[in-house]
Amino acid sequence: MCGGPEAENRNPGQITGLPLRDCDIHTETIKRANNPRRKSMPIEVGAEVKAMPIKSGLEEKDRREIAESMSKLLADTYTLYLKTHNFHWNVTGPLFHTLHEMFERQYTELGLAVDVIAERIRALGFPAPGTYQEFTQLTSIKQEQGAPDAEKMIRSLVEGHETVTLTAREAFKTADKAKDEASVDLLTDRLLVHEKTAWMLRSLLAKSAMAAS
Repeated sequence: MCGGPEAENRNPGQITGLPLRDCDIHTETIKRANNPRRKSMPIEVGAEVKAMPIKSGLEEKDRREIAESMSKLLADTYTLYLKTHNFHWNVTGPLFHTLHEMFERQYTELGLAVDVIAERIRALGFPAPGTYQEFTQLTSIKQEQGAPDAEKMIRSLVEGHETVTLTAREAFKTADKAKDEASVDLLTDRLLVHEKTAWMLRSLLAKSAMAAS
């Protein structure tokens, strides 16, 4: 848990002279997911649905709610993709080779996920958001200014993946309530990916903390 005597006695460890505090990452992640500036954009059914209504066992109201929650996931995923690609280009320092290659694997996976999520929204009968303006309104991922150092990049990506995890969990609840098994499966896969990636990134911080002690 954050705070309390155990937090005061924690050995922080360092990579570049900055303390590492998991509670900081956790608190910042919650703030991002609960960002009051994040907007839900009302969406109308696609032209193809107006031409021929969907009769797949899911009511339009349920499909709309799922599509809206998945649109937030799409925006978070795309924004995290851009951030990870930026860090791949601009990372420096002793961990350059490790992080350069790791970030490439991560942004490649995120790029593929964007397409899967967008196509699920379309299959539900609604248009997928696809502009920077829409993504900026929908995302909870913090935008980076400039090129931070390697430690800050890692911490920022941990926050990013955990923010997407929270977004996916909310979408999962909506899909599960409507008994939309296809969306539930997709969201389960995304949760596994983001939780595993956050673990792997956080493990880099722990390794460096031990090396510095």
